[in-house]
Amino acid sequence: MCKVSPGQINFTAFLTFMGEKLQDTDPEDVLHNAFACFDVQNTGAINQKIFTNALTQLGDRFSKEEIAQMYDVAPMKGDSVDWKRFIKLIKYGGDFEEEA
Repeated sequence: MCKVSPGQINFTAFLTFMGEKLQDTDPEDVLHNAFACFDVQNTGAINQKIFTNALTQLGDRFSKEEIAQMYDVAPMKGDSVDWKRFIKLIKYGGDFEEEA
């Protein structure tokens, strides 16, 4: 974002920028299918160890710092990532209550 604006930005510019960034994510069904691959028991959660392994071994590999930042905001169920809520966080930028 710092590269986009040479100086300070106002709140409206920030919201516009973030809206554009959120639109650049994959469609919700694509994210759902990707996370479901790691949830073989269909629990709605992916064990943190398995998720970390995937993030460091597959595709665009995350650094330790990126993984720590992700876990700071990821909705958790015990020691697992609640991936359905995580998708909503990725797509819509807010935390959501657990679905019934």
